[in-house]
Amino acid sequence: MPDSATPNPLLAEWTTPFGLPPFEAIATEQFPPAFEAALAAHRRELEAIAATSEAPSFTNTIEALERSGRTLRRVALTFFNLAGTDTDAEIQAIQRQIAPVLARHQNAIYQDTSLFARIGDLYDARHGLDLSAEQVRVLERYHTGFVRNGAALDEPARERLGAIAERQATLGTRFAQNMLADEQAYTLVLDGEADLAGLPPFVRDAAASAAAARGLDGKHVVTLARSSIEPFLTFSSRRDLREQAFTAWISRGESGGATDNRAIIQEIVALRAERARLLGYPSFAHYRLADSMAGSPETALELLHSVWTPARERAMADAAELQAIAQEEGSNTPLRPWDWRYFAEQRRSARFAMAPGEVEPYLPLDGMIEAAFFTAERLFGLRFEPQTDLRLYHPDVRAWAVIDRDGRHLGLFLGDYFARPSKRSGAWMSAYRSQEKLAGDIRPIITNVMNFSKPAPGEPALLGFDDARTLFHEFGHALHGLLSDVTYPYLAGTSVDRDFVELPSQLFEHWLEQPAILQRFARHYRTNEPMPLSLIERLKAARNADQGFATVEYTACALVDLELHLLPESPDLDITTFESESLARLGMPSAIVMRHRPPHFAHLFSGGGYAAGYYSYMWSEVLDADGFAAFEEAGDPFDPALALRLREHVYAAGNRQPPAEAYRAFRGRDPLPQALLAKRGFLQPA
Repeated sequence: MPDSATPNPLLAEWTTPFGLPPFEAIATEQFPPAFEAALAAHRRELEAIAATSEAPSFTNTIEALERSGRTLRRVALTFFNLAGTDTDAEIQAIQRQIAPVLARHQNAIYQDTSLFARIGDLYDARHGLDLSAEQVRVLERYHTGFVRNGAALDEPARERLGAIAERQATLGTRFAQNMLADEQAYTLVLDGEADLAGLPPFVRDAAASAAAARGLDGKHVVTLARSSIEPFLTFSSRRDLREQAFTAWISRGESGGATDNRAIIQEIVALRAERARLLGYPSFAHYRLADSMAGSPETALELLHSVWTPARERAMADAAELQAIAQEEGSNTPLRPWDWRYFAEQRRSARFAMAPGEVEPYLPLDGMIEAAFFTAERLFGLRFEPQTDLRLYHPDVRAWAVIDRDGRHLGLFLGDYFARPSKRSGAWMSAYRSQEKLAGDIRPIITNVMNFSKPAPGEPALLGFDDARTLFHEFGHALHGLLSDVTYPYLAGTSVDRDFVELPSQLFEHWLEQPAILQRFARHYRTNEPMPLSLIERLKAARNADQGFATVEYTACALVDLELHLLPESPDLDITTFESESLARLGMPSAIVMRHRPPHFAHLFSGGGYAAGYYSYMWSEVLDADGFAAFEEAGDPFDPALALRLREHVYAAGNRQPPAEAYRAFRGRDPLPQALLAKRGFLQPA
């Protein structure tokens, strides 16, 4: 335990390389006093802004707000990144304690009438203040943020909004911790050759490594990490074991015990509806989408239904084909959700002459990381220099300095690629520090977190093509943070509309399939031979082989999300019944389950960043499909002029301008939605 007289490293000046948190010097018990001190310092800064006798100006109000809270932001980013990637019981206890405190602090800012009055005066006079376009934008975003958080309401309504936010913070933390507990608690132990039937070597190796990590040498383990369970469901010929694993996977957060999330969902949904009503909206979905590209839930629903209909038709036809394959193999039982991936793989292997495990040896993790770096170099002129002497938070984490084409240091990139019990599931991008120029040339520290299966010592991690696509997706988010070139922190990097934030990530995925990338970096991990052109062509041909399934399992989530958040206040909500009735109205195919069922739908209920906004992946897909079409029309996936506009108006621009304007500045016009249907194979390109 650190000496109480020793300065808290979280509050001291960091002299570490690149300004990294001093991970080796930080003890978990130092976070509560660091939060306490940082919160007090921020309150003093805010009180000084609100109490000044000077007339409101951009400098003494907006810039002062932007300069405030730096210590708190640094402490919070460090803590919550660690809570997501390397947690334990002590960190989780602090997380439960601090979440409502931070929510209360945030409410106090946005509901400070003195601050709002100053911002309102500036907002009303903004066009006569001789401000730059970026200054006008940050002022407008501050005003919108205050209004949407209740600053214009009367005191009782503001107090109630504050109480709602605190309670939601507590519930969201509990939801996430319950989900992690369920994931940690389950393993499917495969004992002997009979349990391994059908599994190719790369799946067996990953399962053996997972078993060894749990002290089960000589056995194999399937976990609830997507990179573990999906390959098992795809290749295992043991239907009984597939059913066991699948049932556990879709039942996370629905145990009936202490980690059951259904009552939490009920309360969160009711609180969101109440919040929306207090702010003058008919539903939480209307509130959330009023400040988005879509503008309204009706517009988002229109897009989703335009895709749902052809996707469902395709999925139903596919289900009939897979049922026939199952019958040919001697199965007379109806196709069930734990069968789909297995028989879809049988069909894909037969139709496109692809053997199980044929692709993975050509996609070692290191090769795919280099492929992502090379793509960023060709598009944007970036170099990634390995940093092997940094003290990071876990031995698996790797670091690269990012250098621009002119030799200037752009930022630091961290990669945390392997699953472990202390890490929450999924894949994401985050920041330990965001870019800005207000306090000097502050360069970002950006991290990508994955949950790939860790290989045995001395062996490479081999990725499936979907895993490689996930790596490119998250690296697209990372580039959005690394290339950010704005003055004000409020506008930096990924601080954009939710239905625009997925454009940089989903767009970057397209380059994975380019022959210039695959032929150079998809190399057999033993022979170093490049992936054969014939295999590349078969991969591309198979891209939409199961697109009906993929689109249905995603779109069902987005539609249920919006329908749930269109509800008025409903304290008696039974989420299980709501889910089943919603899917019945949609005509959900019986052999497909939502990609994320509500009890473990972290996008919606663990912090709620995507609540009433899960549609945004598809909204952004309209943009990314249309955006990459520009490179196809140019005949060069690395067209320099297009890449320059893409960097300037999308990856580097942060939230300097409304997203529709940013897209038009890159593309030269609004997006054409037909590109989405063509990309998913539901519409032949013209």
